[in-house]
Amino acid sequence: MSIRSREVESTRYGGIGRERFVDWVAVEDPLEIRLGDTPLAVTMRTPGDDEDLVLGFLLTEAILLAPEEVREIEQVGQSTVAVRLRDTVEVEPSRFQRNMFVSSSCGVCGKASIEAVQLLARPARDFTVQRSVVASLTDRLREHQPTFDATGGLHAAGLFNLAGELLAAREDVGRHNAVDKVIGAAATQAWPLPQCLLAVSGRQSFEIVQKAGVVGIGGVVGVSAPSSLAVELAEAVGLLLVGFSREEHFNVYAGDARLTD
Repeated sequence: MSIRSREVESTRYGGIGRERFVDWVAVEDPLEIRLGDTPLAVTMRTPGDDEDLVLGFLLTEAILLAPEEVREIEQVGQSTVAVRLRDTVEVEPSRFQRNMFVSSSCGVCGKASIEAVQLLARPARDFTVQRSVVASLTDRLREHQPTFDATGGLHAAGLFNLAGELLAAREDVGRHNAVDKVIGAAATQAWPLPQCLLAVSGRQSFEIVQKAGVVGIGGVVGVSAPSSLAVELAEAVGLLLVGFSREEHFNVYAGDARLTD
């Protein structure tokens, strides 16, 4: 039995009338993240890869500067994870606590947010990438979405090197959680992250571009459209931003100079 999906009773209506059947849906469940014993945030996520999610969240929110600052990520029951930091690392949880319910589609916006991300962002190293590689990324990501295949209900995120080779892929009911999961997974293998591109299965929101910028990812490629603030942020921090990437066609909204034949 998968922890990421479960069976539900459903009714299908169509030309043949009414039909009862068993369907599979993605699991959505809260996860409380604690820093030591202090609650830090609650997010709605698909269970699985919780340690990747927590590590990615801590890095993309600039709560931590490197994975090595974590001594232990402990699963405390099904819906709580406690992060223990090394003795030499001091973090004041009240600076970062989210004193509200964080949904799987939350985000932030505003000019002040762009300026804040510019202060936190790791400048992307100079790079160019072939257009054919960029055009292939969302199709390659689609090959690594098993729970979406079963339920049709999850977002996905993948990190690829500049040759188009997959570094990591993760799924989640929340698009931002999928990004945190894949960044956390890659960060356990190498930090700082190698030069890479982030591919996402949906739209490119401000928060997704923000997360990429904070950890030094060179570009974001998505199946759907970016938001206006995502475009402004990508331009401000020097990211390649690609939308509507489907069947080898795509639109470039920022960083066009990084593409080569």
